[in-house]
Amino acid sequence: MNYKMTAYVLGKMLGVEALVLCIPAAVSLIYGETSDMAAFGITSAVLCVFFLLFGRKKPENGRIYGKDGLVIVAAAWILWSVFGALPFYLSREIPSYVDALFETVSGFTTTGSTILTDIEALSYGMNFWRCLTHWIGGMGVLVFVMVVTSLDDKSSMHLMRAEVPGPEADKLVPKARETAKLLYAMYLALTVAEIIFLLAGGMNLYDSIIHSFSTAGTGGFANHNSSVAYYDSAYIDGVITVFMILFGINFNMYFLLLIKDVKSVWKNEEVRAYLGIIVAATLVITCNVLSIYKEPLKAFRYSIFQVASIITTTGFATADFNLWPELSKCILLLIMVIGACAGSTGGGVKVSRFLILWKSILKQVKGMLHPKSVNVVKVNGKKISNETLQGVYAYFSAYVFVFGISVLLVALDNFDFATTISGVLTTLSNVGPGISRVGPIENFQSFSVLSKIVFSMDMLIGRLEIFPFLMICSPSFWRKHF
Repeated sequence: MNYKMTAYVLGKMLGVEALVLCIPAAVSLIYGETSDMAAFGITSAVLCVFFLLFGRKKPENGRIYGKDGLVIVAAAWILWSVFGALPFYLSREIPSYVDALFETVSGFTTTGSTILTDIEALSYGMNFWRCLTHWIGGMGVLVFVMVVTSLDDKSSMHLMRAEVPGPEADKLVPKARETAKLLYAMYLALTVAEIIFLLAGGMNLYDSIIHSFSTAGTGGFANHNSSVAYYDSAYIDGVITVFMILFGINFNMYFLLLIKDVKSVWKNEEVRAYLGIIVAATLVITCNVLSIYKEPLKAFRYSIFQVASIITTTGFATADFNLWPELSKCILLLIMVIGACAGSTGGGVKVSRFLILWKSILKQVKGMLHPKSVNVVKVNGKKISNETLQGVYAYFSAYVFVFGISVLLVALDNFDFATTISGVLTTLSNVGPGISRVGPIENFQSFSVLSKIVFSMDMLIGRLEIFPFLMICSPSFWRKHF
């Protein structure tokens, strides 16, 4: 490992966070929230010290190796969360540091789970910071740092591969920093477009910005206790629904649209499967909740919003689906695990992995029926390598293992089965709301400190796609390198 380069990148990353904190500090200044300004200022000053110690001078050996990339990405997310929680704690907006850390991890990982019982009591500056963490975390902390700094070494593609969600991280352009810039240009364009559409629907500028941040990062933080339901507007519901679905699509598809390769986008099996799941789940749930809402259009409006919110792991709510029939809740739990497309801002296991797993099962069945036949797994006409297949199998195994351990630890709080299971599922899949006591109008405040730490780790593990986090937690890794 290149320890000096690792420390340099992490120091630079903390320096960027110090600058980012000036944005919510400016919001606090506009609204006259002096105590919040002080909290942001102190945190920023602490981060600047670390930047001066580690992030000023680039080492002579500027290579970032594959293992370095995994360590840097995992450490970056943990450190941004640890320091990002300080403003909440120092301002006493969230008096408990564990609660503040939970909220910040939930923000950066774009999970959207919360410990806040009264969101509307949060100050403008802190609410803005809370939602800004979604926007930064949506595309990735290190991708963001690569855009605003000079990390342009070719080997920094290891950072992209370690952080961009999905079985594979394809290059859009030859250089990692150029890829990061292109991703953020598309990301910013979609965010600005949503802000404009929400403003056109009568939402004020502050609300439009923070809801667009949360939609873009597929996180789901809002500034009202009743989430998007507060506005009770079919137009606003529709705008946010469309953009949630758009942000759940692989950003490579937007690049293909930019170069007018529409055919490749439509032929992409993951996109078709993703849209197909949304359509099928919406139709079934609409029929299932028709007895509650009476009007077909109203049932459709609430159904498609919640389906889009859950499969993209955004977590916004316009209805309390805890009150829906069991079939609808089971469908929402299933698509919660599936998640959005690889290379999107959405969480979950990813549609591509389930697509590969499904085709692997078909391959095994065909092999049993026709032992002499040669069967390969193909997605979008391309053969999936054995390395990728093994990675998918390993990911599912690790997911089940982490899920099982987490459930056992959270079960010590002795909540009901649905609360425990969905609480772990929703944090590990970076969704936000679950069912029962962690439903769309509930929160995670009543859990113990241990459970909140477990949930925070699950959110990080889910966002980092398990292995980078598990690697730095492995004793053998530290024994080998220290």
